[in-house]
Amino acid sequence: MPLSLGGVYPPLATPFNENEDIAFDKLHDNMMKLNQIPFRGCVVGGSNGEYTSLSSEERVEVIRRVKADLPAGRVLMAGSSCEGTRQTIELTKKMAEAGADCVLVLPPCYFKSAMTGAAMKKHFLAVADVSPVPVVLYNMPANTGLDIPPDVCIACADHANIIGLKDSGGDITRISSIIHQTKGKVFEVLAGSAGFLYPALACGATGGVCAYANIAGADCCKLVDLFNAGKHDEARALNHSLIAANAAVTRKFGVPALKVAMEWCGYYGGPTRAPLLPLSDAQVQELRRDLESSGLLGKSKL
Repeated sequence: MPLSLGGVYPPLATPFNENEDIAFDKLHDNMMKLNQIPFRGCVVGGSNGEYTSLSSEERVEVIRRVKADLPAGRVLMAGSSCEGTRQTIELTKKMAEAGADCVLVLPPCYFKSAMTGAAMKKHFLAVADVSPVPVVLYNMPANTGLDIPPDVCIACADHANIIGLKDSGGDITRISSIIHQTKGKVFEVLAGSAGFLYPALACGATGGVCAYANIAGADCCKLVDLFNAGKHDEARALNHSLIAANAAVTRKFGVPALKVAMEWCGYYGGPTRAPLLPLSDAQVQELRRDLESSGLLGKSKL
């Protein structure tokens, strides 16, 4: 049976100690709390996991640790992106051995001008041809500077080992077109942010990989449940209520803000790893105001 992706996934933040070593004890503590929320699974080694600052050995070890803590039946999606196709294949195999159920693969972006649709397609198909687990394409134009062309996504959907797309671009027209043109194939689209989770579901997406789920996972899961139950007015209202808070921990301030917000919401956030800088005091106060005005946090004296 093909792997079903539908549902909500938090893209886990990688916890670090003050010396920037991975805090595996804090990762375990966070997992024990996140496991109480009815997620479909989790994403490890994505953008919010600061994967670019981790060695390949660290990336694999985080997968092993999360797999050991993840409840049975939940999907472990591992980021295995590297700048070279050969390296991506090698890491993909290691992720599968460590317990990943599927892998999330970005288009290489260093040689940006050379990353045509044909180059991306060749990369994705080469990984899928030999991957021991299914492949999910990852479109993250804000970080890579590249948009995977819709025709590449549609063509890749014909590959038996490519089962979906996480699209973080937020272009609903694009998302809708891809979903429409892959109808009938074993290919699911996941919204890459809680800010457009409801619109993506309305277009046929089956769930989302949402940074916001690290701090308000129950709300993200509730939104999907409301949608699936046909309670669209309630689902839309919930989506509207989380847009501002979601923006604060994604595009506005990014990973450092997510980690601060996690601390406020009862999880371990801790420091980022260089080169990411911590938020300034002014940014922390602005973040707090954003989260309070959204209703996520109670009013403070900041």
